Amino acid sequence: MENFLDTLFEGADVQQKDPNTYLFLAGDAVRFVHLIEDGAVHLERLQINGQVMCFQWARPGDVLAEASIYAEAYHCNARIVESARVRRLSVKRLIKRLEAEPSLSWAWQARLARTVQMTRLLAEIRGLKTVEQRLDAWMDHSGALPTKGQWQNVARELAVSPEAFYREIARRRLHKANAGSD
Repeated sequence: MENFLDTLFEGADVQQKDPNTYLFLAGDAVRFVHLIEDGAVHLERLQINGQVMCFQWARPGDVLAEASIYAEAYHCNARIVESARVRRLSVKRLIKRLEAEPSLSWAWQARLARTVQMTRLLAEIRGLKTVEQRLDAWMDHSGALPTKGQWQNVARELAVSPEAFYREIARRRLHKANAGSD
């Protein structure tokens, strides 16, 4: 976790959350900012076609929906995917700290910029036509295939069905096995 986040979230409430519960729902007033210490949380929005789109897969060290501190209400649901320990700080307190310490403000701005870069990468990946292309692009960035327990999460992040994702993993394994037998 970045050191400035420890300073920024000093004295924050710590909450333990169970899977398939929510930190907040779309439309809720933004009163808190959340730092994930352990577990995983998805920032999700229900699409017109009924599909759930994952906009952030927050893991330890991630600030969930950090841009929300500049909004009146949340635009997504924050669903706990794996049991999570979360530090919760009031937005008012966070803003006071950012205003009081320029170095914290600068670090926060840099973090927001990196988040924009990651969001653009995901938009680029989701714009690719095939599951194969999306997974290739995801692996170019992350460096490796996700572990089996994370497949469904990565499928959601890539905006593909879990079944299509599993088929692509199986196709790659078969291709690798066939290449090894030559």
